Amino acid sequence: MIMNKRKVVVTDYTFPALAQEEAAAIASGAEFFACQCRTADEVAEAVRGADVAVVQFAPLTARAIEGLAEGAAVIRYGIGFDNLDIPAANARGVPAGYVPDYCIDEVADHTVALILTQLRKVVRLDASIRAGEWAAVAVARPLAAYRETTVGFLGFGQIARAVADRLRPSGFRFLAADPMLDAATAKDLGVELVDPETLVERADVLSLHAPGTPQTTKFVNAGRLARMKPNAFIVNTARGVLVDEAALAEALKAGRIAGAALDVFEIEPLPPESPLRDAPNLILTPHAAWYSAAAIEALQGLVADDIRAHLAGRPLRRPVPGSKA
Repeated sequence: MIMNKRKVVVTDYTFPALAQEEAAAIASGAEFFACQCRTADEVAEAVRGADVAVVQFAPLTARAIEGLAEGAAVIRYGIGFDNLDIPAANARGVPAGYVPDYCIDEVADHTVALILTQLRKVVRLDASIRAGEWAAVAVARPLAAYRETTVGFLGFGQIARAVADRLRPSGFRFLAADPMLDAATAKDLGVELVDPETLVERADVLSLHAPGTPQTTKFVNAGRLARMKPNAFIVNTARGVLVDEAALAEALKAGRIAGAALDVFEIEPLPPESPLRDAPNLILTPHAAWYSAAAIEALQGLVADDIRAHLAGRPLRRPVPGSKA
């Protein structure tokens, strides 16, 4: 009797190639399939009968999980796992893994670049020259010194701490709101622990580093935007759902806050009709904070290791928090 080969499916990816993942599957005696799914229906069809499903940004729903082979596993390329239905995976006993430790420096570097670019009004100054102006003060004011600037972190995990470490030599002050942080630890880390509402009201830069949960979804909303300083900036390199994009666009157009910089969005790619596209004083980057050549190599290598591990009957390297299998 001929046994069907096991099957590894990558549902979507933004990498130049999948050589490491394919080699891991083939060496383990499995077939390898690479797709570019965008919708839940496409994902469910692609992963039907798969022994390993690897997902980047596409949604892995309960329907998709139900169609996996017995004993299958799911792996998410990246730090977050909002697009995985973990309760459905738990209900079926499907282990879920992710890669939370591959791009800490890259995201921190990107966050700092966005913060400093906005604080120094670099984009506005550049645009003014291209428009025929030569008026540094008129274009950039008000512009505070770094030593007079408070950066507030929503969430103070690995990436936020790396951001603070990069900014600290320039004299910034720091606030943090994080339910997992106590005041003594915060003091040791050089930040003042505050509640979320105080964070919003006191921060000159609000840097978002929280996971996407029911409690944090649309944390930045019309009410909180109204309470922010008029000279404040928002930077989001965490999860798109943390920001009410329509409310942010309205606040920027009305001049209620000074600006924002976003690397992540509620819907990706950013829809053509998004109100963010014509909002002023807004820097947009296409979910690029994670990227460097070294980060891609590390991410794909760690996922390939997990493919080999699962097909050999070993546990995944980093189970998703809350995953029970």
